[in-house]
Amino acid sequence: MTLTLRAALQQAQQRGLERLDAQILLLHALGKPLHERAWLIAHDSDALSPSEEERFSALCQRRLDGVPVAYLTGERAFFGLRLQVDARVLDPRPDTETLVEWALHVLAPRAAPRVLDLGTGSGAIALALQHLRPDAEVWAVDASADALAVAMANAQRLNLPVHGLHNHWLRDWPASAPERFDLIVSNPPYIRADDPHLPALRHEPARALVAGADGLDDLREIIATAPRHLAPDGWLLLEHGWDQARDVAALLQAQGYHGILHRQDLAGHTRCTGAQAPACTAAAPKR
Repeated sequence: MTLTLRAALQQAQQRGLERLDAQILLLHALGKPLHERAWLIAHDSDALSPSEEERFSALCQRRLDGVPVAYLTGERAFFGLRLQVDARVLDPRPDTETLVEWALHVLAPRAAPRVLDLGTGSGAIALALQHLRPDAEVWAVDASADALAVAMANAQRLNLPVHGLHNHWLRDWPASAPERFDLIVSNPPYIRADDPHLPALRHEPARALVAGADGLDDLREIIATAPRHLAPDGWLLLEHGWDQARDVAALLQAQGYHGILHRQDLAGHTRCTGAQAPACTAAAPKR
């Protein structure tokens, strides 16, 4: 029996897929641009070929097994950019756009700022900032060579001059990179090792998700080491778990940061916390 596009979508939803996921996967199976959901409506009585039906069914099964849609299609829209992503990097979340919006606000009064994105993954944050602030000097750091390769491939494809650096946070900082930045931004791992939601994230790299028993290991390190790499009036902006704002603010306060602020995500959770460099931050060395 010939399956129409409408029937294929209905079957996918009956199997448990969300409608949007089913639409995107069907477009991908048909070789259509992923934003052309209106095309599906206009052609909902069109029939799938046997190979298209088989391809769509296989994609649906993988999605039901928990594979992110972005891994299945190979791309993710983020802040107006189309990023290529795969299992080497975390699937960028829409909530992280909150961090980008805040970073742009902080950078607004600064000419030709230096920006550092720690744990860049696919390059989502660094590339969005470089795209919207072409005068900025943006550096993207990741401890995973595989992740950095994805970020740099995205930078090349989008023709954005982001500098890539293979490094573990701010340890053993190389002389080839700037010493100080006007803004350091990071969406680091922040999930607790015993978090019950981890099985649902099993297809994404654990190193980009888990940060010790309380989920704060990487945030602690970044907060402790960032001052020596911030300009005297520089900002550190961090994404964290929905229930970690108080802990992150306490870590910032203990290290002498000032002007601690928060930002809420799309669901109204306090998802980002930031502050300016401690008053004792030394002037940036000449380079």
